[in-house]
Amino acid sequence: MATALLSAPCFLSPKNKELGGFVSSFRSLNNGNLLHNHSLLRKKYGGSLVVTSVFGRKVKTTRETVIPEPDYRIPIVLLGLSGGLAYTNNLLPAAPVGLLGLLLLFQTTRVRFVFDEEALEVKVGEELENSGENVFVGGKNRWKYSSFVNWELWWPSFPILVYFKETQTKPEGQVHFFPVIFNGKQLYDIMVERAGPSQTSGPK
Repeated sequence: MATALLSAPCFLSPKNKELGGFVSSFRSLNNGNLLHNHSLLRKKYGGSLVVTSVFGRKVKTTRETVIPEPDYRIPIVLLGLSGGLAYTNNLLPAAPVGLLGLLLLFQTTRVRFVFDEEALEVKVGEELENSGENVFVGGKNRWKYSSFVNWELWWPSFPILVYFKETQTKPEGQVHFFPVIFNGKQLYDIMVERAGPSQTSGPK
């Protein structure tokens, strides 16, 4: 989310081997004086490829697609709790808790949050197929970052739910809740990068 302006393109730090550039110089045929010296530099900033000129004009910006890794902790905890309840003969609460754990276990294997250059999209399967329309509020499960009003991750130490509100589905704003069946740290970092900071702290 940041671009770099380098005023001396010929001095490239050896610490940053991803920084490359080219200098095109036009010299007069009459006296050999340098008439124009222009440099374009590229650098990768944590998932963003930024191309800027020495004059500060942005030429091109692309961001790589990020998919947080699946995290099975929540379904495992729910299934463990269900087993404990069943072991103590609390079968009535054990059944729904166990079913929820199985559902989240199945969803963890197939549902993916895909953060591309301009939007967050929910896809399914190893081939990242389209997840279709949202069964609760309608519309495609794809929301542009520019439409995000705010978002939160509950709770930082053990993320369980991610919440966000967007204005793409309806102008007055639509709220979404998803269980955190992904790596919480990766999810938080990419949400901060693409949608801006939240009011909560990052996972520890």
